[in-house]
Amino acid sequence: MWDVSCIQETRWRGSGCTFFGAQGKRFKLFWMGAKDRSDGVGVFVAEKWVDSVVKVERHSERVLILKMVLDNSLMNVLAVYAPHLGKPEEEKENLWNELFHLVSCIAQNEMVVLVGDMNGHVGSNSVGYDGTHCGYEFGDRNADGSRILELFADGLNVVISNTLFMKQ
Repeated sequence: MWDVSCIQETRWRGSGCTFFGAQGKRFKLFWMGAKDRSDGVGVFVAEKWVDSVVKVERHSERVLILKMVLDNSLMNVLAVYAPHLGKPEEEKENLWNELFHLVSCIAQNEMVVLVGDMNGHVGSNSVGYDGTHCGYEFGDRNADGSRILELFADGLNVVISNTLFMKQ
């Protein structure tokens, strides 16, 4: 069973939080959506962890940061939904610059977990990105995948987790 899960394309208006499920087995959803019911992100948190949530930062319908205290550490869960193919390059650049800024402003002693639909293909070739790309992806890298690797993963020294294991 999972305790925290991020969702994209909620297509809900505005922002808020609400419980889902039966008492004792519930999940609380924190969300941020757009006025036109496009895009939207959210984070589900298991009921047993809800009191650990200390802050929710709703930056846009594409970025939400949920801060939780775990033991004596602060964990930042970033729910992200990147613009898809066909969206203007400026919109994509703005999102990645915003993410770079937000993550780089988080204190070094805090955990950062970025989850979402990045709408890019990093491909199977990890040359030049050792340590951030472990070579277990598939296909070819596209321009959005290069942006993920260059501007974000390499720039902040983070690992793209789904390149850590071989997919079936």
